[in-house]
Amino acid sequence: MAFQKTALALVAATCVLLTGCGEDKKPASAAQNAAPAKTVIKAAWLYPSPRADEGWSKQHDEAREAVQKKFGDKVQTQFVENVVTQSDAERVIRDLAAQGNKIIFATSFDYMNPGLKVAREYPDVKFEHATGYKTSANFNNYNARFYEARYLAGKLAGAMTKNGSLGYVAAVPIPEVLQGINAYTLGAQSVNPNVSVKVVWTNSWYDPGKEADATKTLIGQGCDVVTHHTNSQAVASTAESAKVKVISYHSAMKSAAPTMLIGAVTHHWDEYYIKRIEQVMNGTWKVDPLWGGAEMHMVRLSAVTPDAPKAVVDDINAVYAKLEKKSFPIFVGPLVSNEGKTVLEKGQVADDAHLTTMNYFVKGVVGKVPAK
Repeated sequence: MAFQKTALALVAATCVLLTGCGEDKKPASAAQNAAPAKTVIKAAWLYPSPRADEGWSKQHDEAREAVQKKFGDKVQTQFVENVVTQSDAERVIRDLAAQGNKIIFATSFDYMNPGLKVAREYPDVKFEHATGYKTSANFNNYNARFYEARYLAGKLAGAMTKNGSLGYVAAVPIPEVLQGINAYTLGAQSVNPNVSVKVVWTNSWYDPGKEADATKTLIGQGCDVVTHHTNSQAVASTAESAKVKVISYHSAMKSAAPTMLIGAVTHHWDEYYIKRIEQVMNGTWKVDPLWGGAEMHMVRLSAVTPDAPKAVVDDINAVYAKLEKKSFPIFVGPLVSNEGKTVLEKGQVADDAHLTTMNYFVKGVVGKVPAK
């Protein structure tokens, strides 16, 4: 009986090998049997600072990780960090394009011209540039309205200061940075009309040594709350060492200032990155410059200390809800510069043309805008 079963099995196996036992069928080709190949979109990011640092690059890299989680094996992401000079940026961007990346996110203002140059060489690659203003057929720009969260941070600082003297470590005197300083001052004045804001410039986006020195200078001038528009943790860690309250920028730098952090102006790029990669996937990507804010949740005031007065926290939340609906203009007249010049008449709201050419300090900021 066992022999019969074995024989029958051999006959059956022979029939399978002959594909049909008497039927005239051709074997299927390997191509016919293969599963359809998956289309994998390669996407790349380049950063001006270390992604492990709790700053600008970390927030972009968290968004990259969110993209990878969202799309799984449909997307292959990569990054290059510490790309500082324009010559390095051009080389890295070209290399990423040559590797087959279909979309490249260049996350520093200094990458604008190198990115444009490479974009002309790779017309089938989509390029996204953060914080710039130039475009081409395949080169888009995007930015966040950081000043919206700065205004909220000013409210927090105005409520938490004991002596009314606030310190601000700033990178370079371009409109984006001036928007932040002015919005921060106006927010603080909405809570405490007598506050002043002192500014020290580093003339660099990422220089921990200079940022630490600037923080010490501001603390030496009596500032009891400090914040910054620079890319490293140095301001937060220096404030922690001096036991001075700090509002961090880019991310909530709790590891750098575990006891002195009272809040953080944070950036959130995941919604935008997911949207743009979806458009590459479905063929609808186009050049569409974006300056998004709270309505796209690109900026927030995070990690607010439990010690903040409840009335101020409620006010901050109420204003953010209005910002989400784009119904709260921050720069509205009458608005006067710290040199006594009326920059917005009563009832006049600053439009984007005004904001992107801002070259003044509002009343309450100490000092002059440096010459460009």
